[in-house]
Amino acid sequence: MDNSVIVIGGGIGGLTAAALLGSAGYHVQVLEASREWGGCAGKFQRGKALFPVGATLGMGFENGGIHQRIFQYLGIELPSNQLLDRVMDIHLPGVNLTFHRNRETHVKGLIQSFPDIADEIGCYFKDLYSMAKKIRTLVDSLPILPPKTVREWKELIMSLNLSSMTLLPAFQKTMLDLLKKYDLHVHPSFKHFIDGQLIDSMQVESDQCSLLFGCLALDMYHEGAFYLEGGLYRIAECLVDASESVGVKATLGRKVVGITRDERNQEWIVSDHRGKDYRANHIVCNVPVQSLKDLFPPQYAPKFKNYIKGKERASLWGTMTLYMLLKEESLPEGLPLFSQICTSPDGNMTEGDHLFLSLSHPDDRKRAPEGFRTVTVSTHTRLENWDSKEKYDCYKRTLKKKMLDSIELVIPSIRSNLIQFYPGAPKAWERYTGRPGGIVGGFPQTNDHALFNSLSHRTPLENIWVCGDSVFPGAGTIGVSVSGYHVFHSITGKKLPT
Repeated sequence: MDNSVIVIGGGIGGLTAAALLGSAGYHVQVLEASREWGGCAGKFQRGKALFPVGATLGMGFENGGIHQRIFQYLGIELPSNQLLDRVMDIHLPGVNLTFHRNRETHVKGLIQSFPDIADEIGCYFKDLYSMAKKIRTLVDSLPILPPKTVREWKELIMSLNLSSMTLLPAFQKTMLDLLKKYDLHVHPSFKHFIDGQLIDSMQVESDQCSLLFGCLALDMYHEGAFYLEGGLYRIAECLVDASESVGVKATLGRKVVGITRDERNQEWIVSDHRGKDYRANHIVCNVPVQSLKDLFPPQYAPKFKNYIKGKERASLWGTMTLYMLLKEESLPEGLPLFSQICTSPDGNMTEGDHLFLSLSHPDDRKRAPEGFRTVTVSTHTRLENWDSKEKYDCYKRTLKKKMLDSIELVIPSIRSNLIQFYPGAPKAWERYTGRPGGIVGGFPQTNDHALFNSLSHRTPLENIWVCGDSVFPGAGTIGVSVSGYHVFHSITGKKLPT
């Protein structure tokens, strides 16, 4: 059937595509290998505590945000959420900062912390916010990059205006160029602060981060940062419910092991680990692009090699994550729901020197019983540090200790008050989310991988599509949802209302 679709992978990108396609009358089957929906934004239960897989906050739920637009289009309610005025606290060596949702309050707070560079900070953020506003006007129409068809080029051109044309000189610049414009690159603490925001959102520091995407990322917290009751997995569960309500078949515990072509019937055949075959005209792969070659017969390998050309040697991140249950009384008074902890005097952003901490809300009974709170803490790590069993076990112990040492700066009694404690190293991510080697976060948003140098959701094979953090626009629930929408738009021609 021309309107049949199989979605491989029940992460948020794949579920977004499935729900939208199902609402358009397509016959959709979702196959997820694990026993949980959400992929890297999933969850796991241990006793009475529920832990979100990733230490991340919610974005895109504000009016006009991508989740709000998609949920409204589907006619479903957003999961219960809380808009944060105090987005997060940032602990740097020698100075503590707060990221405020209000732009003016945010800049004033930074100026108070760094009075010696007050004028430079004011000018820096004036430029950053101005550029972000122009970019947002451009991306609100959800253009597809890199454009591959006449329709995609036409839609991109139609989204341009005189304001967006002024962004052209910035296309090959980095966030470091903006820091240098005001000599802020030589101020270690301020640069450390900026790098901390970029490594969490763009997977790269200012010296390599795309200027356009970096400005948008730093401004996005001001548009709306949210705490979701339970965790980001609630997005996935809502999308599954919406999908099933329009006839989508969504199945857990079905690992896809192969995809072949039936030329006679012009269909793709998907095989799962139990030996069952599924047939469809369209296949949506919500998997890292590095996994594609293993799903198809060898004759397709050259096409996939050409598809990801230039990306093979990209340095991708893994993560080490700690999951903890604490008594609420052990937490310092006034500790916010989200924090960054940066301990390196040299501004290092990985391997336990930079942590992102997510704390459950005191009233969130989905995550912990009354009187208890769950804490999820993560750091970026290079996967080559884990590439042998000897290195793996030793490094896991070393990094776990280093992370706990850093967390003690914010929660001094952390070690003596652990009720439950589970470390999650890269192999755990590989095992439970199916990501090869435990890679997370997609490609770093450098100029080599962002915007026109992104990977398209269109593969070289007819009716084989990709969504998720490997393709434009990149990582995070916002990015993967947009990629799922792009698949829906390309298959159906339908668009979200603006």
